[in-house]
Amino acid sequence: MTRTAGTARSRTGSGVGRTAAAAVALATAVGLAAPGAAAAQEGRGNPLEGVWRTEGYGLLIAVSGGQVTTYDVTAHSCLPGWVTGTQASEPGPDGTTRYTVGNLAMTLTPKGRNRAVEREESGVGTKSLTRLDALPPLCARPAPNDPLAVFDRFWEDFEENYPFFAAKGIDWHAVRDEKRPTITPATTADRLQDVFTDMLGPLGDAHTGLARVVDGHAKEVFGGQRPDSTVQTPELTARALQASAAQLTGPEQQFAGGRLGVGRLPDGLGYLRVSSFDGYTDGDFRSQVDELDRALDAVLAGPDRPTGLVVDVRLNGGGSDALGLHIAARLTDRPYVAYRKVARNDPADPTKFTRPEPVTVRPSAGGHFTGPVAVLTSSISTSAAETFTQAMTGRSPRVLRVGENTQGVFSDIMIKSLSPEFMAVLPNEKYLTRNGSTFDGPGIPPNVRTPVFTPDELAALRDSALSTARRMLTEDAQGNQSSQGDHGDQGNAENDQEQQRQEQQ
Repeated sequence: MTRTAGTARSRTGSGVGRTAAAAVALATAVGLAAPGAAAAQEGRGNPLEGVWRTEGYGLLIAVSGGQVTTYDVTAHSCLPGWVTGTQASEPGPDGTTRYTVGNLAMTLTPKGRNRAVEREESGVGTKSLTRLDALPPLCARPAPNDPLAVFDRFWEDFEENYPFFAAKGIDWHAVRDEKRPTITPATTADRLQDVFTDMLGPLGDAHTGLARVVDGHAKEVFGGQRPDSTVQTPELTARALQASAAQLTGPEQQFAGGRLGVGRLPDGLGYLRVSSFDGYTDGDFRSQVDELDRALDAVLAGPDRPTGLVVDVRLNGGGSDALGLHIAARLTDRPYVAYRKVARNDPADPTKFTRPEPVTVRPSAGGHFTGPVAVLTSSISTSAAETFTQAMTGRSPRVLRVGENTQGVFSDIMIKSLSPEFMAVLPNEKYLTRNGSTFDGPGIPPNVRTPVFTPDELAALRDSALSTARRMLTEDAQGNQSSQGDHGDQGNAENDQEQQRQEQQ
């Protein structure tokens, strides 16, 4: 998923409610942009030199002297963002220029003099850019950082970008009217933090969060989550891994420092555990893909090809959408639309979004597996784990989903600077289904619901979801009954009902 130019994807391993922490850790890792970063001045040699406004996202991107700098803007504020990138290559034939931000990368491509497109290497989709004559005056002077100014900036970032107030039944204006009178010039940072946390909690959104910046390092102080979520702990993770391993016919083969696991199940089935869509290596995105391919080759390639495949994302807290699409590309021999992305695009109107951008699964150049597939999900399955699950719903033959609803957050995460001390984390996108609805909020439902990580299951080292998927895939592979097709139709009906319910909201 996208993680540069002001947006980020969650990193896995820390469970539900920790996606904000992952985004903040990322901001610290690549380096916070220094306040007062130099504004870009339009140059004569590079057509990208100058200042660009993104369509949606509340961002300006300034290009000057081989560097890009972002600015977070609202109707009444402008602060240097957390991204400063360095040009990493000479422009290509079409002017495409690559910039690096730590181990991350982004490209900018001019489309004539006044238009450009930004793409992030580990993400999917693009951002459309329009040239400005110069940085707005707000960006050219220091922003006030008194408590009331920081409160207004926080409220306005959500007011202009957050897409889900209506769906969650939150009157954001009423929240401001209640909280703003409590802020005075004497309000301490600790008190301001408490106010922000009180405002975010009712959203129940795992892609919202708050961080404090101390000595150049950002630390999460709040991360949202859906109220009925399972909280991932080291103890739960250890027991869950033991329970699934008990059904394998041999030891699990691990990749990516244990984030990926490959094994064999009875009746010729393959097992792929994906506990993260990030952090596979310490290198760039290409090295992440290579490590993922190693795991995929271990389960799919060679003479011992599986009769069916179980992909387990129940312990997956997110990462890169592109890595999820890479798995999908190994599991199909025909292209199809995974989803369509839109971003909120009018600060004054929460119903207006950018034009839907199709994101397509394209068969990989190597071998493909087109047999029956089951995906195991839980409420811990968050962010990129959910966009992967959504991408798999368009696959043919249909994919069986077993377990429980995913967490219900799909958007890339935006990290917004509030002051030298505070950063906010929030979403601004929707990942649309074929019917134009989303699974934001309740998450993607399973076709077959089973217990997942319950105390009884963990105590007995029992894994009902994996047992159910094994049984159904075996029946389908043996041709005893068309269980996958039947349940795929059932899943479509359930999806349609869920989409209609959300549309009515």
